[in-house]
Amino acid sequence: MEFKLFELGLIEFEQAWRFQKAVFAQVKEGSLASALILCQHYPVITLGRLSDKRNILASQDELKAKGVGIFQIERGGDVTYHGPGQLIAYPVFNLQLFKKDIHLFLRRLEEVAIDLLSDFGVTGLREPGLTGVWVHKSKIASIGIAIKNWINFHGLSINIKKDDLSGFRMVKPCGMDIEMTSLEVETGRDIGIETIKENLITKFKGI
Repeated sequence: MEFKLFELGLIEFEQAWRFQKAVFAQVKEGSLASALILCQHYPVITLGRLSDKRNILASQDELKAKGVGIFQIERGGDVTYHGPGQLIAYPVFNLQLFKKDIHLFLRRLEEVAIDLLSDFGVTGLREPGLTGVWVHKSKIASIGIAIKNWINFHGLSINIKKDDLSGFRMVKPCGMDIEMTSLEVETGRDIGIETIKENLITKFKGI
């Protein structure tokens, strides 16, 4: 699949959120066919459409002291944490290319993560009835999307760095009692996020 690539680097969530909406508008009006936005976020908690604020485990004082913001957003799902140790992909794609099949598109996003993990010798798995990718029983990739006018925004986050996993202790990820893992944990070696971006872009081109 062809798309225009935007690499935003490490960026505040709210700034990337505004950027997504601007790109969405371009796709909707037809001045841009499709786009893929890659970035990392400073620590932040986001709540999807089905979220329960009780799944935020940290106190307001703790979040304020750590400079962690909270945003209620359009994507599906519950609460999650984003931090600089994740590689985040926001595909702003016209879902008419996926037969307007939301489940097909979600499975394709899972395949992107599974294929990427495979290149590092890590076996990513699906859990029946759940969205995302697991390694054994620990979650390594989270997916939350929003669709308007059959155009997708929001998307996929893959945990890369081991030292950023502590941020998930501030929430009950996806509203579930689950452990989170990362590519560094599963491979036992240091992995630079910049080194895998081209790999991820290639996976999206084959979606």
